[in-house]
Amino acid sequence: MRRWFAALALASAAAIALSGCVRQGATDGDLTDDWPAMRAPTMFVPATDACLPRVTAIVQASTYETVDCARNHLAEAVHVGAFTGRAANGPRPEPGSAALRTARAECDQRARLVLGGDWHVARLTLNIALPSVSAWNGGARWFRCDLSETDSIDNTRPVNRTGSLRGALIGDSPLVHRCFDPKLIGNSLNYMAPVLCTEPHGAEFVGVYTEQDMTWEEFTNSAGQAHRRCMSLIAEYADVPNNSDLPYRAGSIFYPPSQREWEEGDRGVRCLLWSDDRKLTGSMRGVGPQGLPVT
Repeated sequence: MRRWFAALALASAAAIALSGCVRQGATDGDLTDDWPAMRAPTMFVPATDACLPRVTAIVQASTYETVDCARNHLAEAVHVGAFTGRAANGPRPEPGSAALRTARAECDQRARLVLGGDWHVARLTLNIALPSVSAWNGGARWFRCDLSETDSIDNTRPVNRTGSLRGALIGDSPLVHRCFDPKLIGNSLNYMAPVLCTEPHGAEFVGVYTEQDMTWEEFTNSAGQAHRRCMSLIAEYADVPNNSDLPYRAGSIFYPPSQREWEEGDRGVRCLLWSDDRKLTGSMRGVGPQGLPVT
């Protein structure tokens, strides 16, 4: 009888210990309820208003890096947007897709706000960076808009710079295209040497026009149309009549986007006034018929 009572007493003590009544400073015996809840995993999204040591079309979290804009860098992220609606439900957008053209239009608008002007008029290039296919399949739907300084109107490869591009086109910017001395090999343009407009030169940047619903192949097969559009800008820039005399006043040189840029949605064509029979020694802006005579 005593042995049965002792066992019952021990069982009762164990029940009390497991009931949750514990002495101050002791543990409650539960090994799980004191751990903080784990945070839900977050999707990697690159930063905006950040400078970048390299230019890349694909951004991966494992190799992502930014630098202080006061140091040498090749690009500046000026906006991070998101694909939405139908564009977000399919495969990652590629050049030629409506989704990527829409994204590039958003990048173009944001770049103009950051710069204080149209990046096409300057030694600048705009690139779109996307998540990898695996990141897209994992739910990433962002796109990043990167601005870079370039070497010249001929060479649009990004070059190292220091300092942010924010407000870079406000005022008298050294990045803006102005006057050039075209270098020819035979009848072919080799490159455009930038010069002061007060120095003898044969070409001057007059502006940009935007093409619309044309494929790259259609554009490359219609150089005459690009020439006519540029000639209209030249007439407006120099304040001369856009009539049959205009080809005897000046010619045109134009720089379209690359095929990749075109298929992404960039349709900005840069136009220059070209004087092949005489050297100019000043800007042709607003000079009128006397300043740009028929020859």
